[in-house]
Amino acid sequence: MSFGETGAQITEHAFPTGSPDQRFERVVEYAPNAMILIGTDGTMEMVNAQTEIIFGYARSELLGQPIEMLVPERFRAGHPNLRGSYTNHPNPRPMGAGRDLYALRKDGSEFPVEIGLNPISDGENMQILAAISDISERKHREEQIARSLREKETLLSEVHHRVKNNLQIIHSLLDMQTSSVIDVQAREALIDSCNRVRSMAQIHQSLYQSEDIAKVNFADFCESLISSLLATFNVDITRVRVESNLADVQLAIDQAVPCGLIANELITNALKHGFPDGTEGQIEVSTKMIDADVVELRVSDNGRGMPDNFKLGTTEGLGLQLIELLVDQIGGDIDVLTDQDTTFVISFRIGS
Repeated sequence: MSFGETGAQITEHAFPTGSPDQRFERVVEYAPNAMILIGTDGTMEMVNAQTEIIFGYARSELLGQPIEMLVPERFRAGHPNLRGSYTNHPNPRPMGAGRDLYALRKDGSEFPVEIGLNPISDGENMQILAAISDISERKHREEQIARSLREKETLLSEVHHRVKNNLQIIHSLLDMQTSSVIDVQAREALIDSCNRVRSMAQIHQSLYQSEDIAKVNFADFCESLISSLLATFNVDITRVRVESNLADVQLAIDQAVPCGLIANELITNALKHGFPDGTEGQIEVSTKMIDADVVELRVSDNGRGMPDNFKLGTTEGLGLQLIELLVDQIGGDIDVLTDQDTTFVISFRIGS
């Protein structure tokens, strides 16, 4: 048996087997759901008060009529086969699990329902007791929630888009200012600031374009960042190679922005200071999950290396100070390995 299918989870009801007696009729009559007892020929042999209320028919209009009169017309033709299939394999179960079910009122209107089916047998004859719940109100609430969620997602996406646009404007203003600055040190400071702003803009661009506007695909961001920095510093890629090995890491924005700035500072430092006077070398950027929720970001280069007296926390360089502050912001740890290549290793827990 089916009441029109295209899934809902349906409640099961169990009742005593055998011919309906007075106690059984009383239970059925005052049940909170519509209860319909259906014979082997598909006609309705008993209905309760709630059936009259839900479907809009008087009891006399339903008894002896085929159950198909309560099935929407578009599902009616195939309904006897479904009913027959259930009769051949009767068991208490929800109907149409995984599909939306609809029933038809007397006034011709359709409404969503959940239906539980229970076989009732006296050993010779079998009847089917259908318990039907009108879930229109619940469906309406679900649709309201879904609509509200879509509206909030659209708004959040627009926020990311506008933040990205504003950051790009700031980047353009700084870039214009850079061209008019004569002092080399001041110009380099402005270029670094441009790159930091662009890094933040790229995070918001990634969120705007993503299906999941709450998470950044950090691998995609890093690839975009590397391309931008190579273009900014006009790097000869035959002289300085940048290799990436990036795992699929999804970061929320509160970690994606500082982590993006960390990657920007580390790659920038390697490009600016690692290979002076035309020397050749390689930069490696990698991310991986070292635990179920722990990310490791590693940036390594085989350039000239760090000064002999280098120690984290004592440097006056803005970039390294910024890295330490950002690592602390995401609740991470930082290690610097200088045995052979210069390697910065940042590890942090997602969502910490």
